[in-house]
Amino acid sequence: MLPVRAAVPALAGCAVLLTSWLLLTHVGFWKRGQRVDTGFYRMYGTNVLNGEVPYRDFSLEYPPAALPVFVVPALGRPKTAAAYRFRFEWLMALCGVLALVSADAVLRALEVAGRVRLGALLLAGVSPLLLGPVVLTRYDLWPAALSAAALAAFVRDRSRLGGAALGLAAAAKLYPAAVAPVAIAYVWRRQGRAAALRSVAAVAAVFGACVLPFAVIAPQGTWHPLALELHRPLEVESLGGALLLAAHHVLGLKLGLLLTYRSDNLGGTRAAVVAALTTAAEVAALIWVWVACARRRLTGRELVRGAAAAVAVMLALGKVFSPQYLIWLVPLVAAAEPRLRRRALPLLAAACALTQTWYPRHADALLQEFRAPESWLLLVRDLAVVALAVVLVRPLVAGRDQRDR
Repeated sequence: MLPVRAAVPALAGCAVLLTSWLLLTHVGFWKRGQRVDTGFYRMYGTNVLNGEVPYRDFSLEYPPAALPVFVVPALGRPKTAAAYRFRFEWLMALCGVLALVSADAVLRALEVAGRVRLGALLLAGVSPLLLGPVVLTRYDLWPAALSAAALAAFVRDRSRLGGAALGLAAAAKLYPAAVAPVAIAYVWRRQGRAAALRSVAAVAAVFGACVLPFAVIAPQGTWHPLALELHRPLEVESLGGALLLAAHHVLGLKLGLLLTYRSDNLGGTRAAVVAALTTAAEVAALIWVWVACARRRLTGRELVRGAAAAVAVMLALGKVFSPQYLIWLVPLVAAAEPRLRRRALPLLAAACALTQTWYPRHADALLQEFRAPESWLLLVRDLAVVALAVVLVRPLVAGRDQRDR
């Protein structure tokens, strides 16, 4: 059990997080113009409680381990959408607390001083206010919390538990799979091949336990979420989309809006080419991060840095970049080493705050009208995420002597 003094940073961070949540849910500034997904989540949860099988009896665009956070708020059959939404929002608050406590566990395992931990966790607690009300009605805090818990297990040499948590996170939202090669490289170098293989087995077993039953019952429907990610067009808010919007305003480039996959995308040949180029760059950069991690004996701090770098690369170069995706980085950057965090946290905070300048209140002006002020703010936000990715990746590919200095 933690001494009271050692628990103060986590308690303070959780208090700030819950205060931020109350402000988001009760202050009119954040309540206006919200775009919510809880109506879909309620439908999915109710269908499951009615005995319907996901992917077979109804279409589900999310991986199977997302279902628990859709079903739990539907227990007891809340009579109104508002009642379901209230439950869902506070379930996400609990996920935020789990993410923050896991980040604190990582920092304690890395022997970071209490005062430094306090500062990192307070900033993580304020992050919902920086990003805005989108954190309330999207389920991304669930896989973010699982990913942070996995890192906490890995840095404490609980590799099988870490693998299980990472497998569950990937079965809830696919992005944590990008962290797995970094974590396995860390275990291999630190505990040996046998331990690394046990971690791989834990990841595969939990992921398979979540996915395979549905894949057997409804194979086509189960693989639909992956197919969605592969075939989705270029989203307006991605880096490629932001660059095309800039060309639209500067060069008069004509752009077409494509309202598919429940998102605002850019259509046409140019957008398809840009999507292909940024995806190729994303894959190359991810492989670069994985190889850089595999080639050295990672410390616990480098494990966290590598995990954050992999996720940042996905966001910076991916063809899809919805506003809530920045949630993925908050616990990872908060758990990073102090010197790195001093450079990374301001960039992440800026990216969150810039997102709120157009989303949700001016979303139509950006996503459907391509209005200039919001377009330039979008480009600055995406470049801030690119800079964040560079900050996280650069030490991994530098020489060890330079990193130590």
